[in-house]
Amino acid sequence: MMRLFICTICTFFGVLTAAQAQEKFSGENYVLVIHGGAGSMSPNRIKGEVEAAYVAKLTEALKAGYAKIKNGESSVEAVIAAIEVMEDSPLFNAGKGAVFTHNGKNELDASIMDGKTRMAGAVAGITTVKNPIKAARAVMEKSGHVMLTGKGAEIFAESAGLEIVSPEYFWTQHRWDALQKILKRDSTKVELDHDEKQTFVPTVKNLDEKYGTVGAVARDKNGNLAAGTSTGGMMNKKYGRVGDSPIIGAGNYANDQVAISCTGWGEFFIRTAAAYNVSAQMKHLNRSVQEAAQKAIDEIGELGGTGGIIALDKDGKVAVPYNTKGMYRGAVKANGEIEVAIF
Repeated sequence: MMRLFICTICTFFGVLTAAQAQEKFSGENYVLVIHGGAGSMSPNRIKGEVEAAYVAKLTEALKAGYAKIKNGESSVEAVIAAIEVMEDSPLFNAGKGAVFTHNGKNELDASIMDGKTRMAGAVAGITTVKNPIKAARAVMEKSGHVMLTGKGAEIFAESAGLEIVSPEYFWTQHRWDALQKILKRDSTKVELDHDEKQTFVPTVKNLDEKYGTVGAVARDKNGNLAAGTSTGGMMNKKYGRVGDSPIIGAGNYANDQVAISCTGWGEFFIRTAAAYNVSAQMKHLNRSVQEAAQKAIDEIGELGGTGGIIALDKDGKVAVPYNTKGMYRGAVKANGEIEVAIF
């Protein structure tokens, strides 16, 4: 039977130290870890029924992925199942409810990597595929390529039998309103979808107001690892901007030792090759997954970037460092114990 532990704890000032953030996700034998974005959300805004909605959806995603692992399916299947739940929910900036570009469109990016084979697939700038993570998988398994973009990626996804929707499917009022606000402030500026300036105090009636790239890392019964990441990108982005989420080695990476998914200010994760950085430190410097992930976040912070990382190693050890006020995150162990946290 699954046991659920909700640990939305915070310090008096509302921000956990790195050690405190990691504390609730320690030990071994984890099989799945997820994130729903790292950002400037505060305990004063995310509380009560709003907090409960996040916890419920993160838990649902963990259960969906865990069911695959429990049934003996692959880590890739677990990652897909967990991310699909979050893509289908307007609670996150991925799939349904993605942020808008400067031109008023929803452009979606996603990637997946199989640590056993180091095969990978990614899509960027797509507007009609209901679940971008499935499109990324199709690229990995059926195309012979690693990344497809724009219209070509959409044509390929349709030929692969994926569900195609009208671009209006991704339209939500709160994201549209947020774009209008930023255009009034400064039409040339992009913003992270979780930036404090463009968020508002959610209410029970608009629980779909939230923030964040989503991702998952998993370890199956055979010890094989996989990682996936999906996002709507940055609010008000222009010129076909693509962040780190679909870039293997930046926002996503997996091999036979560790699986990593990132969230945050994508340009900094690209410049530091953040996901691969974690793996390289573990291989060449013999660092633990926790130390390597923290060092990667520290480097991003030194350059002025913000965000978070989830990482899972071959022994089932987890790292969840971030340098923001919070990160929607959760994990499940092989025995079904679920842990969920925001701050």
